[in-house]
Order: sequence, then C-alpha cells, then structure tokens
Amino acid sequence: MIKFAIQKTDLNGAARLGVLTTARGTIETPAFMPVGSLGAVKGIEPDDLQSFGYGLILNNAYHLYLRPGHEVVASMGGLHTFTSWPGAILTDSGGFQVFSLSKLCKVTDEGVTFQSHLDGSLHHITPERAIEIQEALGADIMMAFDECVALPSSRERIEAALHRTNQWAARCQAARRRTDQALFGIVQGGHDPELRAEAAAGIVAMGFDGYAIGGLSVGEEKSVMYGMLDATVPYLPCDRPHYLMGVGMPEDLVEGVARGVDMFDCVVPTRHGRTGSLFTSTGRVVIKHAQYARDEQPIDRACACRVCARYSRAYLHHLFLAKEMLGVRLNTLHNLHYFAELMRGIRAAIAEGTFADFRSTFHARRLHIDADDQDSSALLQTRSEEVRL
Repeated sequence: MIKFAIQKTDLNGAARLGVLTTARGTIETPAFMPVGSLGAVKGIEPDDLQSFGYGLILNNAYHLYLRPGHEVVASMGGLHTFTSWPGAILTDSGGFQVFSLSKLCKVTDEGVTFQSHLDGSLHHITPERAIEIQEALGADIMMAFDECVALPSSRERIEAALHRTNQWAARCQAARRRTDQALFGIVQGGHDPELRAEAAAGIVAMGFDGYAIGGLSVGEEKSVMYGMLDATVPYLPCDRPHYLMGVGMPEDLVEGVARGVDMFDCVVPTRHGRTGSLFTSTGRVVIKHAQYARDEQPIDRACACRVCARYSRAYLHHLFLAKEMLGVRLNTLHNLHYFAELMRGIRAAIAEGTFADFRSTFHARRLHIDADDQDSSALLQTRSEEVRL
C-alpha cells in the first residue's frame, strides 16, 4: 500500500508539497512519472532514471497484457524484477486505449472488446480482468478501468461514459485480491463542470487510495483543461494524492500544480526527444533546424545535465540528421533531466512559499514557445502515436 502526507502548501493552499511513501521508496510530490508503456522508458536504463531522481514510473497494463503477457511477467517475479526497475511503478489499466484505439474496440457495460493492433486477435477486458492483470504485474499503484471518450461528444454520451466509469470503478474495488497494492479511481466527465463534480462525488464515495483526473489533454485548448481542473480538484480529498493523467507540457505541470495536482505522467519528454524537440529554460530547441548546424552552445546554458556539459547543439544536430541512435538517446536524457529539474524547482518553491513568483518567472522566461504548444492538439497526436510504438 501507499501513504501520502502533505508537508506544506502555497498559493492559498492549492499548490501542495507532499511525500508519497511506497514499499519501494518515497516520492516527493509534485512528481512527474516517465512513461514506459511496454516496460521500458524508450532508450533509457533504470540507472539513468534514478540518476535524475525519478522514483516512480508508469507502465501500461493493456500493452503488457498483449506482450509479453501478464502471466509471463508474473512468472518472472513481477514487473520490478522483470524490468530491473527498483523504484515504484504505476500501471495504467488500458482506459486510455478505449479512446486512442477506439476504431479497434467495442464498449459495453460489461467491458471492452479490443482488436489487437499487433495481430488482429480479439481480447475482452472487463474491470475484473483489468485488476487481475495489474495484480499479476505487481504494480505498486493500479488504476481503475475507465472509459475515456473522444471530445467533443454530446452531453448524453459523456454522461453515459461517466456512469459506466463509476460503475466499473466499484467493480474494480470488489475485484481486488491483493492488499499490498494501491488502487486509484478516475474522474471523468468531459468538459462539463457539473458532470465533473458528479463524477468526483461518486468516485470519492468509494474511498480509493488516490484520485486521478482523466479525459483531458485529448484535443481541447489549455484554458479548457485548466478550467476542468478548477472544477474537479476541489471535490477530491485533501489527504489523498491527485493525479492528472497523460499531461503534459512543462506549462501544464506548473499550472496543474497551481490547481492542486500532485502527480503527472506523459510521453512528452521521450517522444519529443526522439523527434528532436528539446526543452530548455526559455522554451524549446528544435535541433533539426539549420540554424544549429554550427552552433557550439549546449542545448541550454542553464542546464547541468551531462548532455549539456559535454555536447554542442551542432553535434546533436548532426546526430539527428544522420539518424544516429546516440542522438535520440542524448536528446531523451536531456529532456528527462529537464522535467526532473522542473519538478524539483516547483517543490523547492512551494517549500519556500514562493511558488507564485516561480510560476510568473517560468512563464516570462519561455520566449520560444512553438505554435503547437498553445493547445493540446499536438500532445493528443503524441499520445495517440505512442500507444502504437
């Protein structure tokens, strides 16, 4: 199981500094989780993640169920032994795949029938099956099975998915057999504040170990996403962790923390690393651009990562254009370091009571935001592509 304690708050109590205690160590929150859908953060070893201070990562139960199979992982001693990751693991149940693989699945009140994107075989996942899979994998934190719907949708469609999600959450609770794993409930409700409040009330009444906010960053503008956080987080228990699923861009992390979020996950640092988009203290460097061909500077002079300490933009530009594997790895290492340091800075600011200043300075320094960062459509494409890799 897990324990969660708030140590300090800032920004009128919204931004929270906490400690999440698991059987495999403590995680200071707010925290970002790198995504390793198939049991590996792409191109990155566990030692790399630990060196940056990450203690919690995300694996995807649906994808691991398809390959190598949860029974195989269980026979190898569970995910931690199988992947040689000593820290904590959160497994997503597959609810996002109901959205991202919608053309390959059929949803009923009983569960979801998926057509595998690998070989076309059919697989029926129910809430009970989702818990069975996650218990076999041995995650420290399991997610309830939910229905994430495409937006925009009618209010009736969103409300039906909300009720199904809450019913499935209750079935997930009833299906639990192990007592050493935490289970988080998920709040859906689309972009309707009233439905978000209704969903939160139902999930909270079930008494989960933590509460996730799902169904965001699926194409809406950032202002809408932030509005839904404003409409949801106040209904969640203050003494349990609040997890915003599948988010996000650096500015989303800062704004999520400002609204009471404790945990985040996203493929952004790894996916962007592979596509040559590098995060810096003042925005992004798109390393493929010709302007970096003779640039002797590091990616970010303000960054203390080993990539910035050793390699120039010109060299990384060359590696990317030459399609050298080293370039992808170095880009990803830098991005993961950036995200770890961003969260470390956020935690320090909350501890010092200066998060409002941190937030203002962060936004003022980001001078080179690309157009696709102004809404979540690019991130939606990133998330949807990632599940197929």
